[in-house]
Amino acid sequence: MDAFLVSTGLVIVAEIGDKTMLLAIVLAAAWRRPAPIILGIFAATVLNHAFAAVAGAVLARFMDGDHLRWAVGLAFLGFGAWALIPDKLDERTDADEKTFVGVFLTTAAAFFVLEIGDKTQIATALLAARFEALVPVLLGSTLGMMIANVPAVLLGEALAKRLPLKWIRLAAALGFIATGLWMLIAG
Repeated sequence: MDAFLVSTGLVIVAEIGDKTMLLAIVLAAAWRRPAPIILGIFAATVLNHAFAAVAGAVLARFMDGDHLRWAVGLAFLGFGAWALIPDKLDERTDADEKTFVGVFLTTAAAFFVLEIGDKTQIATALLAARFEALVPVLLGSTLGMMIANVPAVLLGEALAKRLPLKWIRLAAALGFIATGLWMLIAG
């Protein structure tokens, strides 16, 4: 249960203000088609984070406890620093492709590509390695992505205007740093 809850919480915090959340807002504002956007985010997240969780589980088999603990702890400290850097988003959207399938496929492809090497994907891999619990980590990280992104889709531009993303980014950074320190100290 720890793997599921930690994965869910960390991904929620990491995703707020991230480039994929900004993409969700832009797509929702441009297309006003929440269902295919939400389904596209879900499909992309499951595929992307499944790959990350499998990679993390494989990593755990090749590293001993101390090396893994230090790798995960230092990575989360790095995520904390990374979260302080604002993401830039290319706001170009193809408003002409508004069919359900077109919106779904465009969203899924964009989210999948943007998540490659992103802090939530790397966090998923490291959490799978740390907890050696592939399915709970995958379920938790996917739930975290959906909890963070579905409101962004549903609220669109209004959400972006009301949230102080600078402070949310700072909270995400502090969450990653606290997790990294906890991994290094409590190991």
